[in-house]
Amino acid sequence: MGQINQSLPRTESVNKKIIISAAIFLIIAIAGLTYVKWWPYYLKAINAATEHTIGSSIVSGKNQAAPDPSWQSAWDYAKAYYNSVWKAAILGILLGSLLQVLIPSRWLLKALGKTSFGSTLVGGAASIPGMMCTCCAAPIAIGLRKKNASVGATLAFWLGNPTINPATLVFMTFVLSWKFTLIRLVFGLLLTFGVSYFANRFASNEALPEQVASAPEKMEQEEHSAPLLVRWLKAIGSMLLHVVPAYILAVLLLGACRAWLFPTIGETASNNILLILLFAIAGMLFVIPTAAEIPIIQTMLSFGLGTGPATALLLTLPSISLPSILMIRKSFPYRVLLFVVVSVVVLGTLSGIAGVLLL
Repeated sequence: MGQINQSLPRTESVNKKIIISAAIFLIIAIAGLTYVKWWPYYLKAINAATEHTIGSSIVSGKNQAAPDPSWQSAWDYAKAYYNSVWKAAILGILLGSLLQVLIPSRWLLKALGKTSFGSTLVGGAASIPGMMCTCCAAPIAIGLRKKNASVGATLAFWLGNPTINPATLVFMTFVLSWKFTLIRLVFGLLLTFGVSYFANRFASNEALPEQVASAPEKMEQEEHSAPLLVRWLKAIGSMLLHVVPAYILAVLLLGACRAWLFPTIGETASNNILLILLFAIAGMLFVIPTAAEIPIIQTMLSFGLGTGPATALLLTLPSISLPSILMIRKSFPYRVLLFVVVSVVVLGTLSGIAGVLLL
């Protein structure tokens, strides 16, 4: 009886720390997203409504073709890309590392730990306020997996951030048209919730660590045994070591090769099914900031690109990229990543066909 009474104050102390930690994470997330995403996007939406543009194409500027492959082309693209995303990238790494030390395991397991459609739905819904590009959302997805969130729920969060981004959908309606927005929304929902849910089947042999599955409360006490600063430095150090190098090198490579990925196409071949597939693959590989697909497509359409390849890019450009896949490669089984890559290309191709028929 005495042992039980002695354990009660310790349990209450741990619970108090957990609530305070979760509140701190929530405050940082809201403040960061307000500064990096919500307020800038509000101003950008007003600009899109009045001027029907949100800037020039990051691939080619106002020109028809991207610059030839070179070191200078790689550097120029990387500079433009990181100038656009650096704040969101820092926020993503910060939240991904803080998630591992501030959010209690049992909360995440209850909401995101199952392979059910319900957990996938929660993961996708949680992505909507984030509005991050695929690379900036990747560190948070890594953090979720380290806290044993399921494959489907984590993928829904990761894919939902760029593909069902409400700000991007608003920009798209003002700059392109509501038909583009509708196609993007339909296929974005299929990717975020459908592909993510079925991806669980490619990780069917995955099991929670025994100590987490049997006693998450005990696991939390162990997690909070070390000082917060020590745990956070360990989490962010691991994140920086495994994420940043591949991110930087892949962006440089894609920046150098953008002329090969997006060649100039004449109008006579612009809606060829093979071309739609090739643009879907190129869009899946390439990396862009949030909503950059809109000016890219707007510019390409103005120079004669068909609606088929354009709507293929509408889905594949933002959803995943070579850098983001490299960033999260250790967090998912390879067969899951292969399933996601193939699904993005297939849905992008179907999106392109829908564009030919509807636009």
